[in-house]
Amino acid sequence: MTSTTSTSREATTIRLVDHLAAELAKAGVTHVFGVGGANIEDLYDAVHRCGAVRGVVAKHEFSAVTMADGYARTTGRIGVVAATSGGGAMNLVPGLAEAHASRVPVLALVGQPPTCQEGHGAFQDSSGRAGSFDAREVFAPVSRFCARVDDADSLTELLPRAVAAAQTEPRGPAVLLLPKDVQQAQIRVPGQGAAPTACAPTAPAARLDTAALTTMSDTLRRAGRVLVIAGEGLAAADARTELAELARRLGAWVAVTPDAKDVFDNRDPRFAGVAGVMGHANVEECLWRADVCLLAGTRLPLLASGGLERPLATTDVVCLGPEPPFVGGITLSGNLRDALRAVNARLPPRPRPCPPHAGPLPTTLPSPPSRARGRTVPYVQAVAAVEAALPQDAHVFVDAGNAGASAVHLLPAPRRGRFVVAVGMGGMGYTFGAGIGAALATGRRTYVLAGDGAFFMHGMEVHTAVQYTAPVTFVIFNNNAHAMCALREEFFQGGVRDDDLFAPADLAAAAAAAFPSLEATRAGDAAQLRTALLHGNASGGPAFVAVDCDPREIPPFLPFRRFADITEQTNGTENKESSDERGAFHVG
Repeated sequence: MTSTTSTSREATTIRLVDHLAAELAKAGVTHVFGVGGANIEDLYDAVHRCGAVRGVVAKHEFSAVTMADGYARTTGRIGVVAATSGGGAMNLVPGLAEAHASRVPVLALVGQPPTCQEGHGAFQDSSGRAGSFDAREVFAPVSRFCARVDDADSLTELLPRAVAAAQTEPRGPAVLLLPKDVQQAQIRVPGQGAAPTACAPTAPAARLDTAALTTMSDTLRRAGRVLVIAGEGLAAADARTELAELARRLGAWVAVTPDAKDVFDNRDPRFAGVAGVMGHANVEECLWRADVCLLAGTRLPLLASGGLERPLATTDVVCLGPEPPFVGGITLSGNLRDALRAVNARLPPRPRPCPPHAGPLPTTLPSPPSRARGRTVPYVQAVAAVEAALPQDAHVFVDAGNAGASAVHLLPAPRRGRFVVAVGMGGMGYTFGAGIGAALATGRRTYVLAGDGAFFMHGMEVHTAVQYTAPVTFVIFNNNAHAMCALREEFFQGGVRDDDLFAPADLAAAAAAAFPSLEATRAGDAAQLRTALLHGNASGGPAFVAVDCDPREIPPFLPFRRFADITEQTNGTENKESSDERGAFHVG
C-alpha cells in the first residue's frame, strides 16, 4: 500500500480489497465468514492485514452464509460472507435464499475470474459471455441488490448502495461480484482526517399514515379482548419493550409465530403460545374469543396461520409491519418500532387485566409402537432436559424436522437470548453455521438443536466450532432417519419405505474420534443429557451431545396430529380415510 500525499487529508492509493476491508470495519463488521479460493484470496489477505475484522473459514459456503445470517440475527448488524467463483459461488444460493425469505441483512462478496479471461474459456467463468451463464441472473432473485464491480472506482458507489439495500425494508441479501483483477486494482480513497465515507447511508424513516393510525387505535380501544400474534420482525426491529407495553395497555393475550418465540416472555401470564402448525391449541381458543387479532411484525405465513383459518375468517384483523400481511385487515405500514410507539401513545396508559386462558399447554401425543422404545428418549423428556440446562442469556438455533417441531412446541425461549428457527426456506443443516456465527459474534453460549439428518448435511461445521473455540453446544436428536419424511410416507402414502431410514450411527463416538479436543457425549437418558449440557455450559468452547430418539415418535406438528388422534381412537387399527378426507394441512 503506497501513499501519494504528504498530508493526512489528501487521497491515498491502496488496493480495492484493502479499502473494502477498512469500510467493513468502519460499518461495525467484526467477522467475515466464507471459504477461500483463488478468485477471493486477495480479499482474505486484506481482511488479515486489516486486523479489525476476523476472517472465519467454514467447511461449506452454505454454512458460511448461515454464519453471516446467525451473526446478523443476534447482533442487529449486517452479516458478511465471502466466497470464490464457480461452485463456491453457487453454494451460496440456498443460504442467500433463506436470508432473502427471512428478511436477514447479509452482504455476499463473490469472487470472479479476471476480466481479461471472461469469454475466453476462463475456469469458472460466469460472466454471461461466450455461452457462460451470468452470475447476476443467478443471484438477482435471491438478493435485494446485485451488481458487478467492473472497475475499482465503482466500488465507492456500489458498496454503500449494497449495504443500504440489505438493511432497508424489506431487508435481505446484497451481492457484489468482484473480478480478481478489480480486487487487486489500486483505488484512491480519502486520507486520514477527511470526512468519513458512510458505508450505509441512513434512509429517513417513512412517516406513518395518520388515518390508518387513527383507525387502528380506535379499533383496539373499542376491543374487549385482543390476541396479538407477534413475529420475527419484532426482533429485527428491537421492539420487544414496545410489544410488552402494548400487551399491558390492551390486556391482550400474546402468541408468537414459530420463528419468534423470543419476542415475548414465554413465562408471562399473557403468553398464549406458538401459533400455527407447530403451535398450541390455546392460541386457536384465544382467537375464537378475541374481538380483534393484532399482527405485529409478521405477515402470518402458512406455518403461522395453519389451523387458525376458521377463527381468522370471523375476527377483525389489524397489522403492524413494513409489509402487507397474507390475510386481510387494517394495515399500518412503516417502521415497526415507531408504529408500536404511536399506537401505544393513543391507548389508555393504565394496564388492563388479561382475560383468563389455558396457556401454552403441550399437545399430548401417543407413544410410538416401536421396538426401539425403552432404549430411546422421548422428545418431551429430551427437551425438558435442555430447558433445565439452558442459560437464560443463551441463543438457541432450532433446525428443521421432528426434533425442531418438538423444540418449537415445548422449549421456552431464553429470557435474554435469541430463539431462531429458519422457516424462510427451512433448509436442513442451517443451524450448524448459524449457531457458530452467533456464538463468535456475541461470545455467548449458543445451543444448536438438530436431528441426525441435518447433522449429516452440514454437521462437519462442528470442526469450525472446534477450530475457533466457539461456545456452541450441539444437541443432536438421533433417530437414525429422516423421520419427518418417513412419517409422511406412512401417513400420506400408505406405508413406510426404507429410503429415509438410516443404518445406526453413534454420532458422539464419531465426533469424539474426529475431534479429540471436543467434549462429546452420548446421553442414554434425560438425566445424562442434562448433566452433559451443564458440563458443556461450564466449558469455554464447543460441546457435542447426542441423544437417541425413536423415528416413529409423532412430533407436535399439525399435519400429523390428526393421524395421532385417529391412531389413539382406533387403538392402532388401520384407518382407510384419505388425507383429503381427514383435512390434513399440507406443509413441505
